[in-house]
Amino acid sequence: MRKWVLSGILATEETYLSHLEALLLPMKPLKAAATTSQPVLTVAQIETIFFKVPELYEIHKEFYDGLLPRVQQWSHHQRVGDLFQKLASQLGVYRAFVDNYELAVETAEKCCQANTQFAEISEVRKRVKGTVKVTRSTLVLHDLLKHTPISHPDHPLLQDALRISQNFLSSINEETTSRRQTFKKGENRQLLKDSFMVELVEGARKLRHVFLFTDLLLCAKLKKQIGGKNQQYDCKWYIPLNEMTFQGPEEAEPLTIPQVPDEELDAMKVKISHLRSEIQREKRANKGSKVIDRLRKKLSEQESLLLLTSPSIPLRFYNKNGKVMIRLRLRNQYFFCISVRHVLFFFLIQRYLQSKYTVSPQGFKTVSLTSMELQMLTSSCIKLQTVHHIPLSINKEEDESSGLYGFLNVIVHSASGLKQSLNLYCTLEVDSFGFFSNKAKTRVYRYTSEPKWNEEFEIELEGSQTLRLLCYEKSYNKTKQNKEDGDGTDRIMGKGQIPLDPQSLQGKDWQRTVIPMNGIEIKLSMKFTSREFSLKRMPSEKPMGVFGVKISTVTKRERSKVPYIVRQCLEEIERRGMEEVGIYRVSGVATDIQALKTAFDTNNKDVSVMMSEMDVNAIAGTLKLYFRELPEPLFTDELYPNFAGGITLSDSVAKESCMLNLLLSLPEPNLVTFLFLLDHLKRVAEKESINKMSLHNLATVFGPTLLRPAEKDSKIPANPTQPISMGDSWSLEVMAQVQVLLYFLQLETIPTPDSKRQSILFSTEV
Repeated sequence: MRKWVLSGILATEETYLSHLEALLLPMKPLKAAATTSQPVLTVAQIETIFFKVPELYEIHKEFYDGLLPRVQQWSHHQRVGDLFQKLASQLGVYRAFVDNYELAVETAEKCCQANTQFAEISEVRKRVKGTVKVTRSTLVLHDLLKHTPISHPDHPLLQDALRISQNFLSSINEETTSRRQTFKKGENRQLLKDSFMVELVEGARKLRHVFLFTDLLLCAKLKKQIGGKNQQYDCKWYIPLNEMTFQGPEEAEPLTIPQVPDEELDAMKVKISHLRSEIQREKRANKGSKVIDRLRKKLSEQESLLLLTSPSIPLRFYNKNGKVMIRLRLRNQYFFCISVRHVLFFFLIQRYLQSKYTVSPQGFKTVSLTSMELQMLTSSCIKLQTVHHIPLSINKEEDESSGLYGFLNVIVHSASGLKQSLNLYCTLEVDSFGFFSNKAKTRVYRYTSEPKWNEEFEIELEGSQTLRLLCYEKSYNKTKQNKEDGDGTDRIMGKGQIPLDPQSLQGKDWQRTVIPMNGIEIKLSMKFTSREFSLKRMPSEKPMGVFGVKISTVTKRERSKVPYIVRQCLEEIERRGMEEVGIYRVSGVATDIQALKTAFDTNNKDVSVMMSEMDVNAIAGTLKLYFRELPEPLFTDELYPNFAGGITLSDSVAKESCMLNLLLSLPEPNLVTFLFLLDHLKRVAEKESINKMSLHNLATVFGPTLLRPAEKDSKIPANPTQPISMGDSWSLEVMAQVQVLLYFLQLETIPTPDSKRQSILFSTEV
């Protein structure tokens, strides 16, 4: 099968090379004539029409000449991965070729009108299209990987080539779709971006599809399809860009946004996970389509509800001239509740408004559409839209992954392609239930055009399908920046993302990839550990260490009630981390965490000095790692099922009695350590307005760490070859763990017999 796929590649390469040869044939005589007194074409025209064609020919000739003898002398041990990897590494030539493509064809056609002998050149030039070639190569790489065993030396090289090709196509697609046009006589309106949003209209949340054109912003609602009719949009309003203005929170009038409690959002996620599991169960049982259709309808309703209620970031913009298309209670302003994923959409609008590029030299044209023109523009949105589906499971392909559950280790290596020296850092985000959250941040690499971070992060995944990376230029304007602004004054340089594919992340080896963004390339390495294997508890190799050692053993050895590592980490975080945005949620650098782990395990006397010099996120990460590596979780294997059952009780009195009795049944070191941590987490949540860590956020971070099922009770697959994406069973397990911790965080006081807790916490032994 591998030989058959490669034979097909050779055939397409021969065709592609023949097109390139046909195009290059007239180039030399045309160049020679250009230097005479009667040139057929100018030098500039020749360079435009044949731009990067010789380079493409050399690249593909070298690839073909290298591949042909290997296929002719075929054996199952034959290697070809290096050829594909080298071909993928030269995609920068395609980028330049694609950027020049339309201009080259246009120039050839103009020359053709002046001289018919150029008709053939123009036709061949159209056939030599770089994106089509890369698309075909990417599809072929999929086929080749499918038939290449994981143990074969070619497998990692082909994976690398495929990732580079996919990232290239993704960046090209983003740019080309932004250039799509709506055609109208005498007008050059282009669609830059479109996205689904949640609009707040008279206190009610409404799902909208927003289209950003080069001269206006249009908000539309997708009409319900009746009787097999085609999709249609209904325009709710539009604002010409020259009449639009934004207002920040400090300028706008106070407005109460109706928020849905985190507990209700969690309940929706639980229902969604249950429904997904039920659909899979019915499919395996080969039940009738009516049952599955009914479940899918319920799933769609729940996911739509979650989509409407989750966004919470307020964003207002105004029509300066008061020309409103619909009546809103908020006067001439438009108000959106958006999620993190939408911030960049509106950032694009602001940057576009501020940019030097305008529709005409005089600036943005004044737009005033008649009802007929507005109807035509709205109708054209059906063809122009780049986001075709609301992000629901029901719109996904049947075989699409439900996401990864476990830990993703990411090394951010370096950046290239910068044209000037800047102060740069990167943030890493992953998605869960369709919403992205920030998980890690590199240090700022000061004033360089070639930053080399080489920083490793461990990111927890909860049904994640995409890793997103954003690159920022750090602003050091202290007059504008304060704690609450966070990184608000920093300038975004670019963003890119890669799919988290379960198959490509199956192996234990690091996978290298490159994320292109606005001319910048960020080099990464990734390695995934599924949750079922990350939670396997390994006993400590250091008998006198603290990681992987029972908490009772450590406290007895130290003659304390709370382990020294817990006290030291919490003390340092309370000293300088309480106002750190995303404390405990944002990952620390893995090498720093490992250094602290070694220091605590070897009883290094300088550990407090080390901690004072380290990033506070690394200290938070060390504390989380300590709890995760306990041979038995803090809430114990024995009591875990009882906690998971107690939290589901509907009667509040019975629940409180059950949960408190269970808590007080924990061994003393476990109980005292938990209460010590609990008090600290409540103090962290008191700073929520600054650090953005609510009680629910903290429960989400610590719940799965402090509560875990015993290995014999966990949902680890019996078959080790089962795909690493565990689906919704893990999601349900995690949500129960979060709810248990949240319950205790929300209790004002936890009564203990004879005020034992007070004497423990304030004992000199601690």
